[in-house]
This record gives sequence, C-alpha cells and structure tokens, in this order.
Amino acid sequence: MAKTRIVVIGAGVSGLTTALLLSKNPRYEITIAAKHMPGDYDIQYASPWAGANYMPVSIRGTDAADWDRDTWFALEELARTQPDAGIHFQKSRILNRKKDIGSVTAKWYAELVSPNPWWNTLFPDYKKIPQNELASDVDNGHSFTSVCINTAIYLPWLVSQCLKNGVVFKRAVFAHINDASVQGVHHSGKTADIVLNCTGLGSRRLGGVADELVHPARGQIVVVRNNSDEMLSVSGSDDGPDEAVYIMSRAAGGGTILGGCYQKDNWESQPDPNLASRIMNRCVRECPQLTNGRGAEHLDVIRHAVGLRPARDGGARIEKERIAGTWVVHNYGHGGAGYQCSYGCAQRAVKLVDEAAQPEKSRL
Repeated sequence: MAKTRIVVIGAGVSGLTTALLLSKNPRYEITIAAKHMPGDYDIQYASPWAGANYMPVSIRGTDAADWDRDTWFALEELARTQPDAGIHFQKSRILNRKKDIGSVTAKWYAELVSPNPWWNTLFPDYKKIPQNELASDVDNGHSFTSVCINTAIYLPWLVSQCLKNGVVFKRAVFAHINDASVQGVHHSGKTADIVLNCTGLGSRRLGGVADELVHPARGQIVVVRNNSDEMLSVSGSDDGPDEAVYIMSRAAGGGTILGGCYQKDNWESQPDPNLASRIMNRCVRECPQLTNGRGAEHLDVIRHAVGLRPARDGGARIEKERIAGTWVVHNYGHGGAGYQCSYGCAQRAVKLVDEAAQPEKSRL
C-alpha cells in the first residue's frame, strides 16, 4: 500500500505532538518543516516561553474541555513513567477573588477558579480549600496535585520521540500554505498529500489561511533560582485588570516561573521592567517561601522573558479543508493552553488526517 506523505508546518508543542501521534501509524511518512525548532528562542515561537503546567481554563461542556481532559491522562502518564520528558508532579493551589470579576485575567481563569469546576474529578486528591484557611480577600480555592513541564526538556524530548519513529525535520519558511505541499518540501522529494497547519500566531499572516481571529495574548515572566514547593494561581491582582499571579517550579533544575499577565493584542517582545517588579513583589507576597520571608530583592533572577500566546477569538481551530486541491488540517489558536490541550487536540487532528487519507470512494 502506498504511504501517505504528510508535511507538518510548525515545531511548537502542537506540531510536535501531532507529528508524534501521526508517526505511530506506519502508513504515514512525516516531515516537520518549520522556521523555528526546539532550542530556538524567538518572539514568533511561543512554546519555549511557556511555564508550563496543567491548569484547565476551558469551559465546561465545550470541545476544549474534552481536549484538556484527554491531555491530562497523557501528561499524568508521562510524569509517572518518563522522567526524561521533564514533567513532574507538584501540589497546586488555585485562589479566586470575587473582586477580580470582570477583569481580563478573571475571564481567562473563569473555569479554573469556578467554585465547582468540571475538572475536579480528574485529580484523586482534589479538595476545596476550607474558608478558614483562605486569606480575607480570597472567596474560594482549590487544592490538588497537577503537573509542571520543563519546556526546555520536554520539547527536545518530543523531537527525540518523533525521530525514533522516522519523522524528518527540516527548516523552512512559507509565505503560503500551498508552498508546503510542493515537491522538495517533503523528505521524499515528492508532493505532500496532506499538510498540517500548526503555525500558531503565524496563521494570522500565512497565505491561504490569513485568520484574523488569531491575535497575541502577551505574557511576561521572571525565571528565578528560588524554589516553591507548590504551584499557585490567583484570579487577578490589585495592580491592573490584565495582571495575575502564578508560580510554578520546573522539573530537573529548570527554575521557578513567576508570572504574570494576559495582555490581549500586545505585540511587544521586550520585558517591561516595571511589570517585572510588580510580578516579583506579588509572587513574594503570595509565597513568602521563595525568599524565606524576605523581600523581592532576595529573588535570584535567571532571566526575564516575554511570550506571545497564540490566542484565537472563538477558540482553537481544529478542522480540515481543501486548499488548491490539497487537504489541509488546521491545529492552531490554543492561546495559553497549548500544552494542557496538546494531546487532546492532536488526537482530534489525527482523526481528521485519517479521514482525509482515505480513498475518495471510502469517504462517500
């Protein structure tokens, strides 16, 4: 049986995860063609800048909630069985302040901070934090064990798993989606049968896609050597409607992430020193363990970083269409949920590829 030639555009967490799942089917020959690869740090390449962790923000009853749920089981298994993937378990607390209602961050976190979130059954040790254990300005909270991902380890790990399964990697820049299907892009030298669009924010400007619903949601973090025993997320802050608090310590010495913000339609690539100062002060107030009860000046900073989350009005796009006679499967627009929905979204994209790969008569 002839093999189906597939080109995946994009080597972020979505492209790599989709390619990995596709590579388990021996009928597929896969090339990942991307401008940026793991090891690169560029404002156009969102995945390396992520925290990352599993804190579901998807709304109950939506496709996104299904994708998040399916992804949890994959990440939980990796944390248990694959220490080389850079994923570890960490106790987590989520805190909600009603005074943040209506803010950008509270809308982003709406399901995460809900008093009765859909995801509470995923975690065996989930519990609502008793009111007498919450600060006076906190209205409800959750406690459970989740996972934190060291992206500097995990992205190369995904590459290594793809390579084991025969996926070929190459650098390429495309002005139009059709350019990925022409002869010479796929490693066979032949035209591609199917193209996977996993270009994230790039889908806004990629010819043939040009999705104006895609926009950046800027995030800024501080990476420090100080340690926190738990992950923490707070619905907002007193410093501004698009600023919040989140803390997570990466596996294998990856440092502790202090955040952050959710600045819609902000393309600025450079860290704002005033915002950095506010982030550090907020995190030290919420987690005194970071500096043993001392001030933010005792944080040991590794670096400041900015990433542009590839958000999309209406949510992620996972669907297929024919463009100039070639099947294109889209998997982009995940915003800040790229890691925590990665396997669920990739599984959906793989189903669409399977449908597109069937002979025309079989689809009738």
